[in-house]
Amino acid sequence: MGVSTKDIRNVVLLGHSGSGKTSMIEAMLFEAGAINRIGTIDEGNTVSDFSNIEKERKHTIFSTLLHCNWKDSKINMIDTPGLDDFVGEVISSLKVADTAVMVLNAASGVEVGTELIWEYTDKFETPTLFVINQIDHEKSDYDSTLEQARARFGEQVIPVQYPLDQGGGFTTIIDALRMTSYVFGPEGGKPEKKDIPASEMDRAKDMHNALVEAAAVNDEGLMEKYFEAGTLSEEELTEGLRMAIAHRQIFPVFVASSTGNKGTGRIMGFINDVCPSPAERPPAKMVNGESLACDPNGQCSIFIYKTLSEPQVGNVSYFKVFSGKLKAGDELVNEENSVHERLSQVYVANGKQREQTNELLAGDLGVALKMKNSHTNNSLHPKGVDIRIAPIDFPEPRIRTAVVTSSKGDVEKLAKALHQIQEEDPTLVVEHSKELKQMIMHGQGQLHLDVVKYRIEQVYGLDMDFERPRISYRETITRQAESQYRHKKQSGGAGQFAEVHLRIEPYFEGMADPAGLTVRNK
Repeated sequence: MGVSTKDIRNVVLLGHSGSGKTSMIEAMLFEAGAINRIGTIDEGNTVSDFSNIEKERKHTIFSTLLHCNWKDSKINMIDTPGLDDFVGEVISSLKVADTAVMVLNAASGVEVGTELIWEYTDKFETPTLFVINQIDHEKSDYDSTLEQARARFGEQVIPVQYPLDQGGGFTTIIDALRMTSYVFGPEGGKPEKKDIPASEMDRAKDMHNALVEAAAVNDEGLMEKYFEAGTLSEEELTEGLRMAIAHRQIFPVFVASSTGNKGTGRIMGFINDVCPSPAERPPAKMVNGESLACDPNGQCSIFIYKTLSEPQVGNVSYFKVFSGKLKAGDELVNEENSVHERLSQVYVANGKQREQTNELLAGDLGVALKMKNSHTNNSLHPKGVDIRIAPIDFPEPRIRTAVVTSSKGDVEKLAKALHQIQEEDPTLVVEHSKELKQMIMHGQGQLHLDVVKYRIEQVYGLDMDFERPRISYRETITRQAESQYRHKKQSGGAGQFAEVHLRIEPYFEGMADPAGLTVRNK
């Protein structure tokens, strides 16, 4: 049986490229015992960045689903790219996540990519916590990074921790929530708990009081206890923070060194203890305007948020169970096209590794193979049920290029391959222009288009090049002009006579015609 809904945590790691998201997931998996050694970006052996192009470029390009067990919970984690060209991977991941972990580079502060991604967490109303990472970097500046985060994301950004000795000699984290210090050895891992040094006590108490106030502000009972006792118990504080985080009234800040495996275990514990389960998030919005509660006892409904095509496998569909329970072998109907799909096998994933499971409950994330007629943004459910989750709204393309192949015999193969990639990536648009007699590819940026070219050549084995798109030139009226013509013809009888007056002028929206009617585009 799948993990109960209340014990599931769906977390997406976000942040500017180079902030350390992939390394942090690697440390999290290691701390949870899901892997026995920590891989690195340089060695190309991380669980997340497993594709050849990611190993070559040393950057995350595709979102990756991973999971681990922590105490009684199952934590699903999605690693995402930090480059704006692949924003579609971020948006689709936020659709199914219940908590966002925004990773900041302590040496660089709040970068442009972070601000762009923040807009999407705001749009999805995703509970968010911050991690100031790479605190062991020689140029790390915790105070400056925290100040920038508070200036750009609001006073709700409240620190839980700070480093005692940031930089190359980083060993100690002061935790104001638990009022203790964590001292790490050279290899990181599990720290030794010690009392907070006397010299740091005032600062730690001030931070602790700020957390208590943030936790009590939503609950009159907690506020009364806080005024009476001057503090809250650990259980009361946890419950208050859970409510505040769920309503985006507080964005707690942690510190870590992901490559040094320092601080990640504490973050995992906080996600487990405080961050919301899928059942504690607002119901999903449906196309018909109704809402769908994340109830394991409801009708089964899954939503495909990501699709990949693997050689020798076919379509790999990543989905979230929004309600009910999904069992291996279930037959579901695609609400988009009414096609029936049998999910013979259901998997959970850790990067490219997949493990079969018999059942997934509401709130969980899973993988299915070989669904030929179901793609990203499709909702599936049992026959006789009308459930269609509101689709993901992807951004429009920003640049375009024409694509050609040197082999005329491969034109159809290239079109088919691009169509398949477009089904996987809704931020990519492929257009066959009859007017220009060109195949036009629209994307989010040059790197986005380059990755498509790489996949066409390396995965599909086809040749593809870019060329400048042609321009469809058209003539139009640029200024007003008038003319008239008098027609006279005498051929016996009354004859013919007419005057024609003609005026032409540039069109503009809402202009009036001579008969007094309003002209609009159709």
